[in-house]
Amino acid sequence: MAETIRQVTFNLLRKLELTTIFGNPGSTEETFLKNFPKDFRYIQVLQEASAVGAADGYAQATRRPALVNLHTSAGVCNAMSNILSASMNKTPLIITAGNQTREMLLMEPWLTNVQPAELPKPWVKWSYEPVRAEDVPAAIMQAYAMALQPPAGPVFLSIPLDDWDKPAKSEAILRSVTRRIGPDPARIDEFAALLSAARNPVLVYGAAIARGNGWQQAVDLAEKLGAPVWAAPATERPPFPESHPLYAGTLPFAAAPLAKKLEGHDVAIVIGAPVFRYYPYVPGPYIPEGLRLLHISDDPSETGRAPVGDSMLSDPVLALEALAARVHPRDTRPAPAHAAPVKQTTAAHDTSGLLTPRELYTALREAAPAEAVLVAETPSNLGALRKVWTINTPDSFYTFASGSLGWGLPASVGIALAERDSKRNRPVVAVIGDGSMQYSIQGLWTAAQHGLPVLFVIPRNGQYAILKSFAALENTPGVPGLDLPGLDIVSLAKGYGCEAVRAETAEDVRKACAQALTRPGPTVLEVPISPVIPPLI
Repeated sequence: MAETIRQVTFNLLRKLELTTIFGNPGSTEETFLKNFPKDFRYIQVLQEASAVGAADGYAQATRRPALVNLHTSAGVCNAMSNILSASMNKTPLIITAGNQTREMLLMEPWLTNVQPAELPKPWVKWSYEPVRAEDVPAAIMQAYAMALQPPAGPVFLSIPLDDWDKPAKSEAILRSVTRRIGPDPARIDEFAALLSAARNPVLVYGAAIARGNGWQQAVDLAEKLGAPVWAAPATERPPFPESHPLYAGTLPFAAAPLAKKLEGHDVAIVIGAPVFRYYPYVPGPYIPEGLRLLHISDDPSETGRAPVGDSMLSDPVLALEALAARVHPRDTRPAPAHAAPVKQTTAAHDTSGLLTPRELYTALREAAPAEAVLVAETPSNLGALRKVWTINTPDSFYTFASGSLGWGLPASVGIALAERDSKRNRPVVAVIGDGSMQYSIQGLWTAAQHGLPVLFVIPRNGQYAILKSFAALENTPGVPGLDLPGLDIVSLAKGYGCEAVRAETAEDVRKACAQALTRPGPTVLEVPISPVIPPLI
């Protein structure tokens, strides 16, 4: 008797080592999930965006693709915010969703994914519903290849629910693909010559260096050139050790102040990041007068849309290696201009007796082990956190590239699962704003069910402080909905099965952290903080 499409697909997934599935089951997925194989693992998350976020964190921390199973059109719609984040994070995810029975698709019955290939665009690299059931295993193989090839990212397959029990014609063909593209020899020689001849070169590094495990290569090039290193604006993963004497800080994510930071340099090279990631509009030149900009990325959309500079397509880490082999060493070692301390301004109402964000994060850094992995989704006071939590180890800090809230909490669950699977077993500390937490709070349940030792720290300022920062920049007073009174974070966390405590002093924070790090499961630490409104730029 011929094997079914389902049997052939599970055999292929085994060969691809995709035996962990993140999802929230629906009626159109049960034909795929029935008699679930004992050598597979299903990570249940209570909402589809959180399933994608957890898979994203897991894939980043393991440097392997992850498999997500969503529920037809409804589940894909729910998941879109974190599909957006996975796309901008360049995380290889294979996202599948069921669809109605083929015999009924023409009638568009309830919960049909009417235009399945169109729904998740533009935030997937490839989107497809197989024309025939027999094509499903080959489509899975193609999805795997498309997700991994540079630039990596999520892909999507819609699979009608009656496909799985149909007979397969043959086993799926297993094949491999490259994850890296090398630099053009003539172009890399040109870039090396420009850097070697520069009077005062500067390096701008991006998250692709971290994704490619290229910290050492980044250090080698910087030290050979003796050039200061800036992290690209709003970079989601640190590309360089932040205590290194050549590290200058993170560039601002607006045109005018960014150009100001690069004044005095004659050649800048951006490696593994867009040119440039902006958000608030602060008019000014893209780069200062007299600066020549070079750009290396493995993403042709990044090199194509860059408003200035000469570009090259390449794996950033291969490019770093090639440049370090070609540039001339420099005798001078200019001291970098480190970023100025984060400014904080107090809100108009009384804040006496509450910790400031910086006081909270100082206590947290003192209490957390040196090897702890930090996950952050606290937009209004991320600057204060990053000032006291210096990152000097690869793969020890994660945030999101998209700006779409709801990624950090489930991603920390996926990262903690990866720490366990890899046997690194580093503790995970997730700092999530009290507003951000509400977008994906159900992720706490998954952490509790799997006994994952995540310390969720929730700085409660009772407001969308980042929006108040935008209001100050944009001169838009009187905007409604920026305050969040009445949240009881401790009670919410306990309802999802977590240990939960409230800390109000620095000593309380240190004590609560020490206790949390001895527990086998998750702890939620709510900390009321002063409602400071930091400047946006």
